[in-house]
Amino acid sequence: MEWAMSLLLNHPHILQKARNEINTAVGNCRLVEDSDVTKLSYLQCIVNETLRLFPVGPLLVPHFSSEDCTVGGYHVSKGTVLLVNAWALHRSLDLWKDPMDFRPERFIGGVEGEGEGFKFIPFGVGRRACPGSNLAMKTVTLTLASLIQCFDWERADGELVDMEEGAGLTMAKKKPLVAMCTPRSSMITILTQL
Repeated sequence: MEWAMSLLLNHPHILQKARNEINTAVGNCRLVEDSDVTKLSYLQCIVNETLRLFPVGPLLVPHFSSEDCTVGGYHVSKGTVLLVNAWALHRSLDLWKDPMDFRPERFIGGVEGEGEGFKFIPFGVGRRACPGSNLAMKTVTLTLASLIQCFDWERADGELVDMEEGAGLTMAKKKPLVAMCTPRSSMITILTQL
């Protein structure tokens, strides 16, 4: 969520496009609901693009080789710990056009170049993929939609949000996001009834 809001604050035209989609699909007479998420395709693209650039688990979950094998010309012994570097895969020039750019449009109609193989794997793939990926995507999209629908957002100091990554098993920001939010005038009545 922090990465998505940071990216949106650094790209206000994309934030406005997401707000327009929410206004069209939901309006401002009620709060966005989980049943609305399927109507928010551009917002889903924003979440995917955020996960591409900043996967929650950049090295995914470790696996172990169940037998001796050869992969890409490399010998892998039984019991070897295997890590998939989703962070590097998601930023590869060989797989993505302008991989360092925040372009949610690359996910319109599916993953850009999806027929080329597994290049977008924020939750892993196959039978060992995260079993909660659908719930996570729906929850993050709904929460982000609520934040965009209910509040106007600004950078706290007017400067670009620092996008430096911290160290650790999860992809945390080095410096936490500091932003200012103001309830949107069209949503104040609804917010005060919560």
